[in-house]
Amino acid sequence: MKLVLLLLAALVLLVVLVALVGALLPREHVATRAAAYGQPPAVLHAAVRDWAALPGWRSGVKSVELLPPAGGRPRYRETSGHGLITYELVEDRPAERLVVRIADDTLPYGGTWTFEFAPTGSGGTLRITENGFVRPALFRFLARFVFGHASTMETYLRDLGRKFGETVQPRP
Repeated sequence: MKLVLLLLAALVLLVVLVALVGALLPREHVATRAAAYGQPPAVLHAAVRDWAALPGWRSGVKSVELLPPAGGRPRYRETSGHGLITYELVEDRPAERLVVRIADDTLPYGGTWTFEFAPTGSGGTLRITENGFVRPALFRFLARFVFGHASTMETYLRDLGRKFGETVQPRP
């Protein structure tokens, strides 16, 4: 019985320590990843902007629902293993730049993803910058030390490469 109580106390102490460290971390973060493709910027932009087709190439995205615009901004809702997330288009300059924002203020996280497209000699590059925030201290700890702020972007870039039959290596 002493061992069970000792293990329980250690577990509680660990959770408190993780929450304390998370509370000391900044709420906001910026992370960037990029990858090179054999496709020109216009083709990369079209793939990223075609939200209805995302379930066909993005791992983890089960469905996408196109929503009515809000304030003149196009919106869509992704269903994934993480639940429902509503996004809105903030900026769209074809083959150059696209910015989407999480449009659900009830989530414990949020922010924007800025997609920047640039030509290369044989194709194009895509750089994604996340300007995000995480509200709960425990989630901040996990995002920083367990999952990493860039892990979703790295998966996204690899998935986009697979869509075109390419193997890409995300880089900072």
